[in-house]
Amino acid sequence: MAAAIARSTVQLLSEYTGRGPTRARAYITSELITVVLRDTMNQGERSLVREGKRDLVRAVRKAYQDTMGPSLIDAVERHSGQHVIAFLSDNHLDPDIAVESFVMAPHTDGDGVLSDGYVAAADGAATTDGPGAAA
Repeated sequence: MAAAIARSTVQLLSEYTGRGPTRARAYITSELITVVLRDTMNQGERSLVREGKRDLVRAVRKAYQDTMGPSLIDAVERHSGQHVIAFLSDNHLDPDIAVESFVMAPHTDGDGVLSDGYVAAADGAATTDGPGAAA
């Protein structure tokens, strides 16, 4: 599943931007799927960064991410069989690294215990009694 999500992310970036990253790896937990992408910028973007136009490159990348967000979400949901409730995306320019993160809908068992260790509270909030939780 991780390889399929990483491949789909690379393919979509290539379709939308004209060039895909040269490296991608997906990390999966029950609550979060994150794809780390390396070497994402095209030659024009690299030139702009060298000339100090970092804000322009980040703005264009943000526009790409906003535009392709629904397609990325569809791919992650298709490969994972889970529902994405939030999509977060950002780029770091030097080194050239991007991150696409998907927060997954929680799964509950019959007793209201979420699969990630959280317990669904009566008011709909989620709490945990695990390490670091307030007593």
